[in-house]
Amino acid sequence: MTQRGTLGVAVIGTGRMGADHVRRISEVTSGARVAAVVDVDAERAKSVAAGVEGCTAHTEPAAAMAAEDVDAVLIASPGPAHEAALLAAFERDLPVLCEKPLTPDAASALRILQAEQKLGHRRVQVGFMRRYDAEYIKLKALLDSGQLGRPLMLHNRHRNAASPPGFTDAMLINDSVVHEMDVTRWLLGQEITAVTALRPTPSDNAPEGLTDPQFVVLETDGGALVDVEIFVNCGFGYQVQAEAVCERGTARIGDGHAMVTNAAGRWGGTIAQDFVERFAEAYDREVQAWVDATRRGEVTGPSVWDGYAAAAVCEAGVRAQAEGRRTEVELIERPALYR
Repeated sequence: MTQRGTLGVAVIGTGRMGADHVRRISEVTSGARVAAVVDVDAERAKSVAAGVEGCTAHTEPAAAMAAEDVDAVLIASPGPAHEAALLAAFERDLPVLCEKPLTPDAASALRILQAEQKLGHRRVQVGFMRRYDAEYIKLKALLDSGQLGRPLMLHNRHRNAASPPGFTDAMLINDSVVHEMDVTRWLLGQEITAVTALRPTPSDNAPEGLTDPQFVVLETDGGALVDVEIFVNCGFGYQVQAEAVCERGTARIGDGHAMVTNAAGRWGGTIAQDFVERFAEAYDREVQAWVDATRRGEVTGPSVWDGYAAAAVCEAGVRAQAEGRRTEVELIERPALYR
């Protein structure tokens, strides 16, 4: 490690997420510093690096990883670039925090899983940040306690004010519902076995070519049913809500009523406008947990298996959309490294 045990991190990708992680490590996270940044846009990389003392700029991940003061890697580049960066990190046995998706499809995720197994130890934490959100943590603890009995159903709502240009039906699954897919597996401790995607009449606010909203149903190997309302052009803000229905009670999170105001004959609060605002503290907690574990020589949090499983469920979801039928999830047997 670098001086005084401070972790030198190479951030790969300096777009919206990458730049935010550079800021986070520099201003919020303890025990780490940004030692290098990487972007195919050399000028953007130089601009980001210029704002961090002692940070170097690169256009190739391998060059940044070879730097003497780089001890770990945070991957925030587009999904198709993740596989090459992960394999380069494995060659140097560097710990990695990889933003979701691990890779864009199950086949490439499986290659990463096999490569990490050859190392003989875990090296990757996948960036499913909802596992670090305070409300989800409380819900997970409650379900694990058994106080409410066995979870029977999980209702999810995932709403965005507006979708970005070029957003497709497949992206509804791969970029949005993937979070519910992962958090379902985590909350219930069960694998998802089948996916069905249902389509009501599209909203007039949906861009041409996008069927929005959609209603996705997940089945698990523990017999639970999970539904996800995905509505990425709701118009009023960003909302993520979940309600667990159990044998002896229910529990709901995401109402966003931390503060309610009364003024001018009205009562109410505010609604977050995007995921960066809604999950800011979760991202902070996620990166700090990764840094702390890495400095201890450990790897915690969502694993490569979780990234692979999410990719496999997404593939089933996209097929369910396209074919209009219930689609089973294809998973290999879970390797011993991830049990």
